[in-house]
Amino acid sequence: MLIRGILPIIPPRSNRKMPEHPDYRRYRDRNCVERMFGKLKQQRRIATRYDKTDLSFDSFLNLAAARLWLKSFINTA
Repeated sequence: MLIRGILPIIPPRSNRKMPEHPDYRRYRDRNCVERMFGKLKQQRRIATRYDKTDLSFDSFLNLAAARLWLKSFINTA
């Protein structure tokens, strides 16, 4: 059921009387995005926005994202 046209993504608590059934695929994707932002914010320069111009901030954001992406290709075992 849509309330105000918004789809539920986060699963409801178990004690809710009329539970809404969320889209678990969207929930998984949302979790991935939130974790990515958390990892990006570990970079102090991104979290505090040291850069004065939007272009330099966006450029560093792209570099940090590429750095995180490249880590997935390295065998850490």
